[in-house]
Amino acid sequence: MIELAYKKYLTSIVVTACLAMAWPLLAELDITEELLSRIEQKHNKYARERVVNWQNLISDNRKLSDQEKLRTVNEFFNSNVQFISDLALWGKDDYWATPIEMLSIGAGDCEDYSIAKYFTLKQLGVDEAKLRLTYVKAVEIGQAHMVLTYFENKRAVPLVLDNLITEIKPATQRRDLVPVYSFNGTGLWLAKARGEGQRVGDSSRLSLWEDLEKRMSRY
Repeated sequence: MIELAYKKYLTSIVVTACLAMAWPLLAELDITEELLSRIEQKHNKYARERVVNWQNLISDNRKLSDQEKLRTVNEFFNSNVQFISDLALWGKDDYWATPIEMLSIGAGDCEDYSIAKYFTLKQLGVDEAKLRLTYVKAVEIGQAHMVLTYFENKRAVPLVLDNLITEIKPATQRRDLVPVYSFNGTGLWLAKARGEGQRVGDSSRLSLWEDLEKRMSRY
């Protein structure tokens, strides 16, 4: 089963990627009272509260160091969101939720956690070049998995932000994860435990990434 899931993730990345300029996603956070009211009407007051708390996290923590931002963001999403599969939530095998969709429902899967952490850290001023959405084999749970990785520099051992555990650890201490591919808004790389890996293309035409961009642009 793990091999089938693993091949599915590789196919979704490799087949749909092409050499094109990446599109910027959500340049500035713009959460209006109108949007908050819609969220509360559609879900409940707790959904609104999660989104407001997220907004406050971003506005209140821009002056922190990168390390402090990583810890703050990782703890926020791991504490406020319940893990539920895409099939149970959306009725489809693979759906990448926006951070607002995820927080409104209060649930998501590993991709949703990673995506939300990625965009929140970007909003906090962390250099996008240091952030990667990374596909891995999660050995202990026997399935493909996504985490967010942070590179202090191109040759550094990345730090892993994961919804499976609360502690942020260097990739070399996560023997339960086998890196496969990583990407961000500007590129696609073969992943490895140390250093950024070999660049193999741009991410702008990943089909799920492109769909995510369209939905985020509505806010």
